[in-house]
Amino acid sequence: MAQRGSSKHRPGFHALVLSIGFIVGAVLQQAARILFPPGAAKQFLTAGITPSFGPLPIDLGIVKFSFGIAIDVSLLSLLGVLVAYLVARSLF
Repeated sequence: MAQRGSSKHRPGFHALVLSIGFIVGAVLQQAARILFPPGAAKQFLTAGITPSFGPLPIDLGIVKFSFGIAIDVSLLSLLGVLVAYLVARSLF
């Protein structure tokens, strides 16, 4: 008998859904920043926290570069994750 719920999917599937959700949320957030009039709703929906890692400088003698990553988490990005999860759940 097949398992029910999200436990039947591999971790890669969950990472993909999470990534797609954050991309959809970022698009929603940028659209809200452009289209919403200034006010409390715009500030509430588009404000977020940005945890980051880096920059990590790497010097290989000939080539120097730095690496860092940051993610902007807002209410709309979490909404994007929720929408991606619900769509993936209904499809699979």
